[in-house]
Amino acid sequence: MSSSVAPVLPSASLALCSEQEVTRLVHDFYARVRQDEQLGPVFEARIHAWDVHLAQLVDFWSAMLRGTRRFNGNPMSKHMAMPELERALFDRWLLLFRRTTAELGNPPMQQLADDVATRIADTFWRRIQMQRWPELPLAGRPRLD
Repeated sequence: MSSSVAPVLPSASLALCSEQEVTRLVHDFYARVRQDEQLGPVFEARIHAWDVHLAQLVDFWSAMLRGTRRFNGNPMSKHMAMPELERALFDRWLLLFRRTTAELGNPPMQQLADDVATRIADTFWRRIQMQRWPELPLAGRPRLD
């Protein structure tokens, strides 16, 4: 009998990656997003001060990957207010994100960043589904009626 064991993910730490690597991840990824025909218009319609937004995203990913505590914000509420978000956009976001992390040359950082990004996309999409279709049962959970 074989059991599938989840891989052990690296932990967020100052040793995992540098601030320069986090900054490169954020800037390279969002440059790619802004050029993307699906995601670009969504971001351009909402982000007017890209320098400010990128700085906040660097703080967010620094917290996720390095364990710093600089980030202050509520990304969930901002995303919940976007009626144009669909699963396909989250999937596209993840595809571009994984392409970017693969280019960084830091496999432990890539592994953790990809895992965090997947969890974020899944959580945001589940919350959007609950908001849009509260009468539907959540996938994978039994109905209690």
